[in-house]
Amino acid sequence: MTSNNPRPGWSARTTWGGRFNAPLRSFLRTETGGARVVLVAAVAALVWANLHVSSYESVWNTPLSIQLGDWPVSHDLRTWVNSGLMTFFFLVAGLELRREFDIGELRERRRLALPMLAGLGGMILPIGIYLAINAGRTTAAGWGVVMATDTALALGALAVFGPRFSDRLRGFLLTVSVVDDLVAIAVLAIAYPEHPAPTALLVAAGIFGVVLLVRARGVRFGPVYALLGVAAWVAVSESGVDPVVVGLVMGLLTYAYAPGRSELQRASDQFRLFREQPTPQLARSAHAGLTSALSPNERLQTLYHPLASYVVVPLFALANVGIVINGELLARAVTSPVTLGVVAAYVVGKPAAILAVSWLVARLSGNRFRPPVGWLAVAGVGAVSGIGFTVALLIANHALHGPALEEAKLGILVATVGASVVTWLVFRSAARLSPARRARALLGVAEGIVDLMLPVDSERDHVRGSSEAPVTVVEYGDFECPYCGQAEPVVRELRAAFANVRYVWRHLPLTDVHPNAQLAAEAAEAAGEQGAFWEMHDLLLAHQDALNPDDVLGYAEQLGLNLDRFREHMVKRMGVDRIAEDVDSADLSGVTGTPTFFINGRRHHGAYDMVALSAAVQAAFASAELRPEYHRREPGHDEGGSAAG
Repeated sequence: MTSNNPRPGWSARTTWGGRFNAPLRSFLRTETGGARVVLVAAVAALVWANLHVSSYESVWNTPLSIQLGDWPVSHDLRTWVNSGLMTFFFLVAGLELRREFDIGELRERRRLALPMLAGLGGMILPIGIYLAINAGRTTAAGWGVVMATDTALALGALAVFGPRFSDRLRGFLLTVSVVDDLVAIAVLAIAYPEHPAPTALLVAAGIFGVVLLVRARGVRFGPVYALLGVAAWVAVSESGVDPVVVGLVMGLLTYAYAPGRSELQRASDQFRLFREQPTPQLARSAHAGLTSALSPNERLQTLYHPLASYVVVPLFALANVGIVINGELLARAVTSPVTLGVVAAYVVGKPAAILAVSWLVARLSGNRFRPPVGWLAVAGVGAVSGIGFTVALLIANHALHGPALEEAKLGILVATVGASVVTWLVFRSAARLSPARRARALLGVAEGIVDLMLPVDSERDHVRGSSEAPVTVVEYGDFECPYCGQAEPVVRELRAAFANVRYVWRHLPLTDVHPNAQLAAEAAEAAGEQGAFWEMHDLLLAHQDALNPDDVLGYAEQLGLNLDRFREHMVKRMGVDRIAEDVDSADLSGVTGTPTFFINGRRHHGAYDMVALSAAVQAAFASAELRPEYHRREPGHDEGGSAAG
């Protein structure tokens, strides 16, 4: 989605980029690609260690030092991966949680309570199981190993095994798992510090204070935060606390927001200046304007998400999973309280606790606090939360040593496989249910967040489809926007594929970049006054390069309209107020570019190709089936609305 520049070179380039990036964004978003790379890295580590364990250990024990004046920072290669590169992983986790908190499912704060409590319960019971199995043994010190969920792998497994319409499910899992990570990192800092140095911790706290001060002053210059982050990382590292906490805190401090109309207008003006006078200075200004229109959260996620998914976590797996699996280790593991404790805690304790706590909170609150998904999906989140891989290995390296560490690593691997199998079984069981029961089991009855501030009114809006259709797709569009032109055949295909969908067009002419957009919108309204809005709508989008006054008059003649009435409507600008109402409603709903789609009041983020929109519509149908007023469209039902489609 964008506010577009109409110039051919720019349009062609961004069109190609959009077609390339849409599947890539989807690939990265589902985490399946990163999960596969991690799996390959884990297998490679096991093969390497079992073929030549001495070379494996010698590589990862290689010392690497950085000299900062008289202050050396020295670690072995494994520690640089675990505590250095993994900082980026936790930065991405913090960024994604902050995004959910600012503009996602968790922007309604009441939705935060249940997953937070479920996350806490999902730590307490596994710890209790582990301690019960290891009671009276020195290995009880490894209780922190069973606390956390590997956010990246859990999201990847959810994408593979879970339902397609999993935005709410993803948000619920993300909150549960990041609560785990926050507490696990706190435990790592408090319970497992190495040679604690209070002075260094005070220095780190002071640096974070400076970060808050700089942010409060509105500073948006990235290198300032990068420098402060590096300084905080060094201070925390010297304090004896694992410095990955720095990444999580910096991510949680990074705002997420949709670009505002004023920022987009400013960026457009700066680009226009560059287009008129292409100098290096104006190029830098235009680039800065385009960049500043996006939130820091979105920019950093775009930058670091691929790094975390495809480099950092796989390197972590390669550096830590390598253990020699032989008959001796397997014989020990069968009776090892460490291995048994880890497996039982993750495969049994995690899902049981998350499901039980969620049910108790909903029951005790009289359903005031209830999961955003159905109970089968809650069980699936509990099962997939048993994948503790990354953070579990991280804590195990601090909490256990020698044979106990090997047994813990084996338990973590077994638990990861076991939790994945249980997750598959949970969601596979949904396939045995009837469609209505499956929808309720996966989606629940919680109301979704409504982003569309002005509801659809069949008496006012331009509508194609039955007023009783269970799914309504609203598009804010601009007749001169090339992306709206590209979306039009997708919308037609969508309406053909889903007969029981109501489609609404609302005007959002971006007059700063599309000089004929307002005229085209007024022409559509003039045609609508004679009952031909949709016919004119289709012609305008089919001829986006011909939208001057003579062109639109020709379209009116082609449609057989009364030309005198059409001219009068255009000359008196009788459609201006109607268009302004749409623009005002777009502002209320935070719409800044075109095309922007809302599906049953929920804003559609991401690509607007057939695959993406179909998945969103299918999810809306599944949710609609849970409403008592749901009615299926009968065959032969005529289309209603303000004009025939």
